[in-house]
Amino acid sequence: MLKNRDRRPVLSLPPDALIRPHGPAPVWRGDNIAGVMQIGPGIALKARRATAAEPALLRGLDPIECLTAGFVPWRRVGATTVVATDGRSPLETILEKLPGRDGRVVFAPASQREVQKAIQSLFAPRLAARARNRTDEAFSCRGWMDAPLYRLWPLLALGVLALGLAAPYFLLGGLLLWISLVNFATMAVRATALIESLRARPAPPPKGVIPISHGRKLPRVSILLPLLREDVVLRHLIANLARTTYPKDLLDVKLVVEPDDFATQLALAQIDLPAWITVLITPPDTLRTKPRALNFALDFCTGDIVGIYDAEDRPEPEQVMKIVRHFQAAPAEVGCVQGYLDFYNSRQNWLSRCFTLEYAIWFRVLLGGIQRLGLPIPLGGTTVFFRRQALEKVGAWDAHNVTEDADLGMRLARFGLRTEMVATTTMEEANCHPRAWVKQRSRWLKGYAITWATHMRAPRRLYRDLGAAGFLGFQVLFLGGLTSYLATPLFWLLWAGTFGVDLALWQMLPEALWLGFFASMAIGQLLMLAVACRAAAAPARRHLLITIPTLVLYWPLGALAAYRALHELFRAPFYWDKTQHGL
Repeated sequence: MLKNRDRRPVLSLPPDALIRPHGPAPVWRGDNIAGVMQIGPGIALKARRATAAEPALLRGLDPIECLTAGFVPWRRVGATTVVATDGRSPLETILEKLPGRDGRVVFAPASQREVQKAIQSLFAPRLAARARNRTDEAFSCRGWMDAPLYRLWPLLALGVLALGLAAPYFLLGGLLLWISLVNFATMAVRATALIESLRARPAPPPKGVIPISHGRKLPRVSILLPLLREDVVLRHLIANLARTTYPKDLLDVKLVVEPDDFATQLALAQIDLPAWITVLITPPDTLRTKPRALNFALDFCTGDIVGIYDAEDRPEPEQVMKIVRHFQAAPAEVGCVQGYLDFYNSRQNWLSRCFTLEYAIWFRVLLGGIQRLGLPIPLGGTTVFFRRQALEKVGAWDAHNVTEDADLGMRLARFGLRTEMVATTTMEEANCHPRAWVKQRSRWLKGYAITWATHMRAPRRLYRDLGAAGFLGFQVLFLGGLTSYLATPLFWLLWAGTFGVDLALWQMLPEALWLGFFASMAIGQLLMLAVACRAAAAPARRHLLITIPTLVLYWPLGALAAYRALHELFRAPFYWDKTQHGL
C-alpha cells in the first residue's frame, strides 16, 4: 500500500491478477500482456502501477460492511467499476452491497491488509465519528458537560459550604454516617474475599486426562495495543508478544498509533514486524483517549475473542491459551475474563513496593470476594479479554471516559454478562515516581466519579439492571472509594481528637455515631492488615511484608490525587493524563 501525491490511498495489484466481469458474460476473463490486464474492449488497467482510489465511489457505502466483507470500490474505468476484494466473501455477497451501480463490475484481488488500509484512509471521518460515539448515549459520559450537575456545580458547592457554616454538626454527622456505612460494607467485601482466598483451589485434572473443552477448535484471537509515545519500549513489547505459545496463525495483533505520534511510527518503521502484527493509524480527532483508539481498532479485528494489553506488559507465554480454554469451558453469559496484574519493578523504591502491594490486595484477594458476592467487577485496563459479540453488544468502550475499563465492567453487568477471574499473570511497570503516581491515580478517581455520575443518571434503571446487591456494590466501589479518599483529612482530624486534641464537635454529636465510626475504622484496618498479609504471602511477594505497616503513609497520596481529580472533574473531565512507561 502506497500513497500518491494527493495523499489518497493507492493499491498495488499483482501483474497476474484475474478479474471477473459482472455483466452480460459472468466468466473469468483476464489476459496478462506485459503487465497489462484486459478488462474489456479498449479498456486496460496497468497492474504494475499503483492507482489511486476514487472517493466518489464510496457514496452510500457503510465502511463496516466493507471491512466485514473485505472489499472496497477502487476505480471507475469507463462504464466499468473495479472493486478490490481480499477474497473472504463470495462475489455475489459483495454485489448485493453495491446498490445502484450502473455498468459492469469487475473484481481485482488484493491482500486483506491492503483493503483494510484503503478503507481506513477513505472512510477516516466516518470511522473517527464512530469511534468517538460508539457507546449508546444513555450509557456514555459524553453528555457530561450538558448534565445539570455540571452546569450547576458552583451553586451546589456554595450550597454545601452554606450548610457547613449554618449547620456544621448536621453536615459532619451525615458525613460520618456515610463513611461508617461504606466502611462496614467494605469490611463485608474484605472478609468475604479473605475467606475466599483461603479456600482450597479445585485440583487440576489427573495427568493424562484432557478436559472436553481442549478438544474444540481454537478460535482466532485479536489483541489490541494502543500506543502513545511508546517508542522506548517497542522492541521489548514485540519480543514479549512473540513469546506467546498460542498459534501465531490464529493471532491478530493490532498496534494502534495516533496520527501525530511520529516517534512511535518511526520506531515501528525500523522494526521488521511479523505477519500477525498490524499497525493501525487512528484518524485525526479532537478527542485523544485510549478507549477512542480501541473503538477504532475493534472494527479491524478478525478474532472472535478480543484482548487488551499495555505497551509495557509482559504476559505469561501460556496466557492467551488459558484465556481461550476458560472461554470455551464457560457458559455464554461469561462475556469477559480478567487476568492478574503484577509489577516487575516492585523492588525499585518504597513507592513501587506499596503500589505492588496494593495491586496484590486488589487482584489476588479483593476481586475474588467481589466475584464470590456476585457484584459487578470494575475491569483493569490490561489483560482483559472479551467475547467479541459481548463487547459489541454493550457498545464497546466509552471513548470519553478516562477509566473506560471500570465503566465497561459495569455495562457488561447491566447487560446480564459476567466477568470471571483467570489465574494468569501479566507483569507490568509500577509507577514509582510520586508526581506521576498522583497524576495516574487522579485520572482513575476522576473516571470513577464520572462513571458513577453517568450510571446514576437513571438510578431506577440501574437498580433494575444490577439488582439490589449489584446496586449497593456499585455505590460502595465507586462513590464510597472516592469519598473515602476525600475524607482522609477528616480522619486525621478525628484521630487527633482521639489523642487529646480538644475538639468541641466531640460533645455535639451522638456517642453512638462516634462509636460506630471508630468501630468501622478499627475493624476495617485490622481486616485490611489481614488482607495485605494474605496478598503478600506468596514467595514472590514476601519481601513486601515489611512494607505493610508503612501503608499508612501511602494512602495520603491517594487523598492528594482525589482532590486533584475533583478539580479536573469540572475543568477537564475528558483530559487523559498519559502515564510514561519505560522509566
